[in-house]
Amino acid sequence: METKSWATIKNEVYGEKGTERRDELEREFQGFKIGLLLKKAREEKHLTQSELGDLVEKKREYISRIENNGGNLTLKTLYDIVEKGLGGKVKIQIEI
Repeated sequence: METKSWATIKNEVYGEKGTERRDELEREFQGFKIGLLLKKAREEKHLTQSELGDLVEKKREYISRIENNGGNLTLKTLYDIVEKGLGGKVKIQIEI
C-alpha cells in the first residue's frame, strides 16, 4: 500500500492551491487555528470561557463557538477578546 503525504491528499481531494475548493479549505483551517490559539491563550491565563465572556461582554456559548471554529469571528471581537480579555496584542499579516 502506497503512503501519501498530507499535501498530496489535499491536492487530490481539494484541488491544487489557488482553486476555489482548496482556498475554502485553507480559510476554514485558519479559522480553526485561530480558535485553538484563543483557547490556549485563555487556558494559560487560567480563565474559564464564562470569565472571558464576561470580560468582553459575550456569552460563554459564543466563546465556545469561537474556540471550536474561529471562522465567523469579526475583527472587532478578535481584538476585544485578545486585548480586553486576554491582555495581548493582535498581529495580522496579509500576503499577496
